[in-house]
Amino acid sequence: MEQPENGGGPAGAAGDAAEALDRPLPEGVRRRVVALVSDAFGGLTVAELPAQLRQYARFTPTRRAKFAGNAMAAALEGDPLFRQRIGERLGKAQPELVKALESGSPPAAADPADVAAAAYVLRPAGWVKMVAAAGEEAQRADAERADEAGRRELDRLREELAHARDQIRTETERLRAELDSARKENESLHRKLRSAQADLKRGEAALRHRDAEIDGVRAQAAAQVSAAESETRRLKARLAEAEAAVEAGRRAAREGRSVEDMRLRLLLDTVLDAAQGLRRELALPPAGMHPADTVDAVEPGRMSPKDIAARALSETDPALLDQLLALPQAHLVVDGYNVTKTGYPTMPLEKQRLRLLGGLSMLAARTGAEITCVFDGAELAAPVLLAPPRGVRVLFSKAGVTADELIRQLVRAEPPGRPVVVVSTDREVADGVAKAGARPVASALLLKRLSRVS
Repeated sequence: MEQPENGGGPAGAAGDAAEALDRPLPEGVRRRVVALVSDAFGGLTVAELPAQLRQYARFTPTRRAKFAGNAMAAALEGDPLFRQRIGERLGKAQPELVKALESGSPPAAADPADVAAAAYVLRPAGWVKMVAAAGEEAQRADAERADEAGRRELDRLREELAHARDQIRTETERLRAELDSARKENESLHRKLRSAQADLKRGEAALRHRDAEIDGVRAQAAAQVSAAESETRRLKARLAEAEAAVEAGRRAAREGRSVEDMRLRLLLDTVLDAAQGLRRELALPPAGMHPADTVDAVEPGRMSPKDIAARALSETDPALLDQLLALPQAHLVVDGYNVTKTGYPTMPLEKQRLRLLGGLSMLAARTGAEITCVFDGAELAAPVLLAPPRGVRVLFSKAGVTADELIRQLVRAEPPGRPVVVVSTDREVADGVAKAGARPVASALLLKRLSRVS
């Protein structure tokens, strides 16, 4: 390692002991010292740095001066070897300044703060005086700058004050003119206000007079309207009583005559059609004897109960439904959702209804039977908009009434003896209509028959 030129050997140590600052470094000199150390810091290896400064080895000079300024100043003051190394880097960076300081004659044109900072690092003879002189010079310069800035600021404030006085004078004159104008306008408005208040009082008096007249007219009109409404209610009550009496008479006539007439007529048609069908089925001869009855011949054998049982159809044969619908005045009642949910349950309810009703319409056209299709409408939020197909009566149950109960009502409404066929897989429905005289068949049977129709 090179021997120190100044301050690093015994002579430098003796100089440090002989010369010492009796006051802190001036702030300007301290900043220059930190900047010198920060610039020279990067030329040293990590091993050459004091332990407390090694963590800042990778910092840039600016960040090093910002974050490690106090640590570098302390190391420079307390570590002669570190100060020697910084001095060597300074000698390489500014050789002319270093030589001038070693010779005891610093350059007159140099910045006093730079001279004091270099003297603080190198510690030549008389460095304390150089630092003190630089501090005094910096203080004088700061004082001169402060005085100059104060004079400039004072001049600026005087100019602003004169300008503000001019503005205040101008604004005061303008406000006085506006105040005079406002006073005149206020007097004019007061006169107008008094005139308007007088007009308002006259208008309010006239309005009160008109309100009194209107209240009188309204009272008369209200009395007339009340009398007219009373007469109207009386007449409406009498009209309602008359209409109720007429409707009661009509209802009594219809219920006492029309329903029974309809039931008797339907039963009579059923008996007549059954008699004609039985005559055709059994091929009954006309009443009385005919010449052909006297001819001796072999007569055909009659059917035994066993033969009749052999001709019976299966409960799942669609032909059974055809035989039932071929009966005179047959009425087919269909449990709608029971059939659709058996045959095509995955379809929406609307499409289920349309598909079933389309098949029933074709069945009605082919058989001529009366067909009624019943759907459960108890859970519907609104009536279903549906145009019933030709030949099919479509009914929805009312709120609180199930489709099963509506089917039983339809069966009970039929006269005894009329053939009624009910299509439903519901065991409770089948048993109920069977007790009422109807013939229950399974939904699958109707589905098979409809698939053959389509």
